[in-house]
Amino acid sequence: MKNFGAFHTQRLDIRPVSIEDAPFILELMNTPKWIQFIGDRNVRTVKEAEAYITAKAFPQLQKYGYTNNVIIRKADHIKLGTCGLYHREGKDDPDIGFAFLPAHRGKGYAFEAANKLMHVGKYNYGLTELSAYTLEENRASRTLLERLGFILIGTGSLPNNDEELLHYHRLLDF
Repeated sequence: MKNFGAFHTQRLDIRPVSIEDAPFILELMNTPKWIQFIGDRNVRTVKEAEAYITAKAFPQLQKYGYTNNVIIRKADHIKLGTCGLYHREGKDDPDIGFAFLPAHRGKGYAFEAANKLMHVGKYNYGLTELSAYTLEENRASRTLLERLGFILIGTGSLPNNDEELLHYHRLLDF
Protein backbone atom coordinates (compact mmCIF):
# COMPACT_ATOMS: atom_id res chain seq x y z
CA MET A 1 0.00 0.00 0.00
CA LYS A 2 1.40 3.40 -0.90
CA ASN A 3 2.08 5.95 1.78
CA PHE A 4 -0.69 8.47 2.27
CA GLY A 5 1.78 11.34 2.24
CA ALA A 6 0.87 14.99 2.07
CA PHE A 7 -1.67 16.68 -0.15
CA HIS A 8 -2.77 20.23 -0.71
CA THR A 9 -5.69 22.53 -1.36
CA GLN A 10 -5.67 26.16 -2.38
CA ARG A 11 -5.12 27.34 1.20
CA LEU A 12 -3.96 24.25 3.07
CA ASP A 13 -1.17 21.73 3.41
CA ILE A 14 -2.47 18.44 4.80
CA ARG A 15 -0.14 15.73 6.08
CA PRO A 16 -0.21 12.75 8.45
CA VAL A 17 0.30 13.59 12.09
CA SER A 18 3.84 13.03 13.39
CA ILE A 19 5.58 12.95 16.75
CA GLU A 20 6.74 16.52 16.14
CA ASP A 21 3.06 17.55 16.27
CA ALA A 22 2.69 16.43 19.90
CA PRO A 23 2.61 19.97 21.41
CA PHE A 24 -0.09 20.98 18.91
CA ILE A 25 -2.09 17.77 19.49
CA LEU A 26 -1.85 18.36 23.25
CA GLU A 27 -3.26 21.87 22.82
CA LEU A 28 -6.05 20.72 20.49
CA MET A 29 -7.11 17.75 22.63
CA ASN A 30 -7.51 20.00 25.65
CA THR A 31 -9.73 22.64 24.09
CA PRO A 32 -13.21 22.87 25.62
CA LYS A 33 -15.00 21.78 22.40
CA TRP A 34 -12.72 18.72 21.97
CA ILE A 35 -13.43 17.64 25.53
CA GLN A 36 -17.17 18.35 25.17
CA PHE A 37 -17.75 16.77 21.76
CA ILE A 38 -14.96 14.24 21.24
CA GLY A 39 -14.10 13.37 24.80
CA ASP A 40 -11.37 13.80 27.36
CA ARG A 41 -8.53 11.46 26.42
CA ASN A 42 -6.56 12.35 29.58
CA VAL A 43 -3.62 13.63 27.55
CA ARG A 44 -1.99 16.28 29.72
CA THR A 45 1.67 16.36 28.69
CA VAL A 46 3.67 16.42 25.47
CA LYS A 47 4.95 12.91 26.30
CA GLU A 48 1.36 11.68 26.63
CA ALA A 49 0.50 13.32 23.30
CA GLU A 50 3.49 11.56 21.70
CA ALA A 51 2.27 8.25 23.13
CA TYR A 52 -1.26 8.92 21.87
CA ILE A 53 0.01 9.63 18.33
CA THR A 54 2.20 6.53 18.40
CA ALA A 55 -0.60 4.28 19.66
CA LYS A 56 -3.51 5.64 17.61
CA ALA A 57 -2.24 7.20 14.38
CA PHE A 58 0.84 5.23 13.39
CA PRO A 59 -0.64 1.69 13.38
CA GLN A 60 -3.53 2.81 11.20
CA LEU A 61 -1.21 4.67 8.81
CA GLN A 62 0.96 1.58 8.49
CA LYS A 63 -1.98 -0.81 7.97
CA TYR A 64 -4.32 1.27 5.78
CA GLY A 65 -2.17 4.10 4.43
CA TYR A 66 -4.38 6.82 5.92
CA THR A 67 -4.79 8.28 9.39
CA ASN A 68 -5.30 11.58 11.18
CA ASN A 69 -3.79 14.59 9.41
CA VAL A 70 -2.57 17.95 10.59
CA ILE A 71 -4.07 20.87 8.69
CA ILE A 72 -1.58 23.70 8.08
CA ARG A 73 -2.39 27.07 6.54
CA LYS A 74 -0.06 27.68 3.58
CA ALA A 75 0.10 31.45 4.04
CA ASP A 76 1.85 31.33 7.42
CA HIS A 77 2.44 27.63 8.21
CA ILE A 78 0.15 27.79 11.26
CA LYS A 79 -1.36 24.47 12.40
CA LEU A 80 -5.12 24.94 12.40
CA GLY A 81 -6.57 21.55 13.29
CA THR A 82 -6.83 17.94 12.27
CA CYS A 83 -8.89 15.96 9.79
CA GLY A 84 -8.61 12.26 9.19
CA LEU A 85 -10.00 8.97 8.06
CA TYR A 86 -10.32 6.36 10.78
CA HIS A 87 -10.70 2.64 10.33
CA ARG A 88 -12.36 1.42 13.52
CA GLU A 89 -12.48 -2.13 14.76
CA GLY A 90 -15.86 -3.71 14.09
CA LYS A 91 -16.96 -1.08 11.54
CA ASP A 92 -17.40 -1.87 7.85
CA ASP A 93 -16.43 1.49 6.43
CA PRO A 94 -13.98 4.14 7.62
CA ASP A 95 -15.24 7.34 9.16
CA ILE A 96 -14.11 10.92 8.79
CA GLY A 97 -13.46 13.27 11.67
CA PHE A 98 -12.14 16.77 12.22
CA ALA A 99 -11.24 19.20 14.99
CA PHE A 100 -9.90 22.75 14.83
CA LEU A 101 -8.50 25.21 17.33
CA PRO A 102 -11.08 27.84 18.36
CA ALA A 103 -9.39 30.69 16.45
CA HIS A 104 -9.65 28.77 13.17
CA ARG A 105 -13.27 27.59 13.26
CA GLY A 106 -15.91 29.00 10.97
CA LYS A 107 -13.48 29.95 8.19
CA GLY A 108 -14.09 27.06 5.82
CA TYR A 109 -10.88 25.19 6.64
CA ALA A 110 -12.66 22.06 7.89
CA PHE A 111 -14.83 21.89 4.77
CA GLU A 112 -11.82 22.40 2.50
CA ALA A 113 -9.73 19.74 4.27
CA ALA A 114 -12.54 17.18 4.60
CA ASN A 115 -13.62 17.61 0.99
CA LYS A 116 -10.06 17.01 -0.20
CA LEU A 117 -9.70 14.05 2.15
CA MET A 118 -12.83 12.42 0.73
CA HIS A 119 -11.45 12.75 -2.80
CA VAL A 120 -8.07 11.35 -1.77
CA GLY A 121 -9.84 8.47 -0.01
CA LYS A 122 -11.71 7.60 -3.18
CA TYR A 123 -9.02 8.14 -5.78
CA ASN A 124 -5.94 7.03 -3.82
CA TYR A 125 -7.46 4.27 -1.70
CA GLY A 126 -10.51 3.11 -3.58
CA LEU A 127 -12.92 3.94 -0.77
CA THR A 128 -16.52 3.97 -1.95
CA GLU A 129 -18.24 5.22 1.18
CA LEU A 130 -17.57 6.92 4.50
CA SER A 131 -19.34 7.23 7.81
CA ALA A 132 -19.19 10.03 10.34
CA TYR A 133 -20.26 10.12 13.97
CA THR A 134 -21.09 13.11 16.14
CA LEU A 135 -23.07 14.05 19.19
CA GLU A 136 -26.54 15.40 18.53
CA GLU A 137 -25.70 18.65 20.31
CA ASN A 138 -22.65 19.28 18.11
CA ARG A 139 -24.49 21.55 15.69
CA ALA A 140 -21.31 22.78 13.93
CA SER A 141 -20.18 19.24 13.12
CA ARG A 142 -23.63 18.22 11.93
CA THR A 143 -23.87 21.28 9.68
CA LEU A 144 -20.45 20.58 8.18
CA LEU A 145 -21.24 16.91 7.56
CA GLU A 146 -24.49 17.84 5.81
CA ARG A 147 -22.67 20.46 3.72
CA LEU A 148 -20.18 17.73 2.72
CA GLY A 149 -23.08 15.58 1.49
CA PHE A 150 -23.41 13.19 4.42
CA ILE A 151 -26.89 11.90 5.25
CA LEU A 152 -28.06 11.11 8.78
CA ILE A 153 -28.96 7.41 8.83
CA GLY A 154 -29.56 6.82 12.54
CA THR A 155 -27.61 6.39 15.72
CA GLY A 156 -24.64 4.30 16.65
CA SER A 157 -21.56 4.15 18.79
CA LEU A 158 -17.83 3.77 18.35
CA PRO A 159 -15.73 0.91 19.73
CA ASN A 160 -14.95 1.21 23.44
CA ASN A 161 -17.56 3.95 23.85
CA ASP A 162 -21.20 3.36 24.72
CA GLU A 163 -22.23 6.97 24.08
CA GLU A 164 -25.04 7.27 21.54
CA LEU A 165 -23.90 9.22 18.49
CA LEU A 166 -25.60 10.33 15.32
CA HIS A 167 -24.39 8.16 12.45
CA TYR A 168 -23.97 9.84 9.07
CA HIS A 169 -23.10 8.15 5.78
CA ARG A 170 -21.90 9.24 2.36
CA LEU A 171 -21.22 7.42 -0.87
CA LEU A 172 -18.11 8.73 -2.56
CA ASP A 173 -19.84 9.04 -5.91
CA PHE A 174 -18.19 12.12 -7.35
